[in-house]
Order: sequence, then C-alpha cells, then structure tokens
Amino acid sequence: AREINEAYIKFITTGLPFVTVKFAASLDGKIATKIGDSEWISGNESREYVHCLRYTTDAVMVGANTVIADDPQLTCRCGDKGGKARKQPLRVIVDGRGRTPATARIFSEPGKVLLVLGEFVDTEKKEALAQVGAELLELPLEEGLVDLVELLKVLGEREVTSVLVEGGGILFGSLFDSRLVDKVIAFMAPIIIGGEEAKAAVVGKGVDKVIDAIKLEHVNAEKFGEDLMISGYVKE
Repeated sequence: AREINEAYIKFITTGLPFVTVKFAASLDGKIATKIGDSEWISGNESREYVHCLRYTTDAVMVGANTVIADDPQLTCRCGDKGGKARKQPLRVIVDGRGRTPATARIFSEPGKVLLVLGEFVDTEKKEALAQVGAELLELPLEEGLVDLVELLKVLGEREVTSVLVEGGGILFGSLFDSRLVDKVIAFMAPIIIGGEEAKAAVVGKGVDKVIDAIKLEHVNAEKFGEDLMISGYVKE
C-alpha cells in the first residue's frame, strides 16, 4: 500500500516531492563512453518503460551536462497510442552556471520547462533563455552547485509530488550526497564499456568506506528485453 501511494505519502507528510533516480548503465557501471557517447545503452523495451515512468511523474529533472551532451527531448510518449502524450511532465534543468543552449530541443517540445540557475548568471543569457519559453528560477549555490534542498522545497510549494531524475552523474551524486533520493531504478545492459575516463553512473563525493554506502531495501528485479531493471528504496 505504501508503494502504491509512495509519492503522495512523502509529499503530504513532508511537503517535499518523492525523488526517483533513474539511469541506464553497462555492467561495469558506465553511462557513457570516454568520448561521451551513450546512444543507446539500454534497449527498446527499457526506453519504452521509461516513457511510462515519465507519464506517471509530475516532473523530470536533468543536469545541464545531460542537455549539452545528449540534447534530449524528455517528453512522454506513453498513454496516447504511441504518439506524444497530451500530459507532459514539467521538465526541470539544473544549471548553476547558465550553460544550457537556447537552441536545445527541450525548449521546442510540448510542456513547460523550468530552468534552475545559480545566482549571478549573465543577464543576456537569462534573457535569451526566457525568450525560448523557459521559466527561470534563481537559487543560491552550495560549493558551486545549485542548492538542491531549496529546489525541492520550491517544487513542493508548486505541488510537484514526484520527480524522476534522469541524469547525469554529477546531479545524481549531489542528490545522493545530500540524502535526497527516495528510490532508485537502474537498467543494467549486458555490455562492458570500460575505459578509465568513461562516465560513471553516480559521481559526487561518495563515501570513504563501503560500510557507509547508501543501501537499498525492498529490492526488485525485472527483465526488459536483454536489460535487467533493478529497483529499490533508499534505506533510512
């Protein structure tokens, strides 16, 4: 019963949205090669399921590096006979330094885009982003990164009850370091990417000892084509 109502329970008891981190990685934990290529690590079945996840969430969140590297649409193509769904989640870009290009595809797709900037981003840059339809939100920076605690508070005030975070490693790392993640959904593809410089799924500060690692409970595994989806809840 708690799993069925997980987002509502979190929101109604804390005023904060339920945060799910989703990523696709190789068996050696890479989300991109050493030159940044990530298309496609997961298979068709996994990607179709992700569209259904977007359909059931209030907001989809990514970092600026993901927008710059992948130029994603982050739209939902579930629930409307294969086309773009009429209901689109709010798309949130976390961009402390204002590096998101105004030409990004995300601004030309249906639905609203909230661009979260750090303080003191260039005025001309902000005006250019506002002109392509982005709603701008300025928040303080913590060690050069957007204050994610404050961001979740703002989203909660807007009655956003659930957030699906889809990349990248720096944003994932910041969320885990701040203990802001409620659930993890990981698609493991049966491939090995290798390379010391290949991008890891989660960056951030991490922990010094394995015993201090973030642990998941109520873990489930399910196959989507050749991929294995592992999901679980962050242990308190």
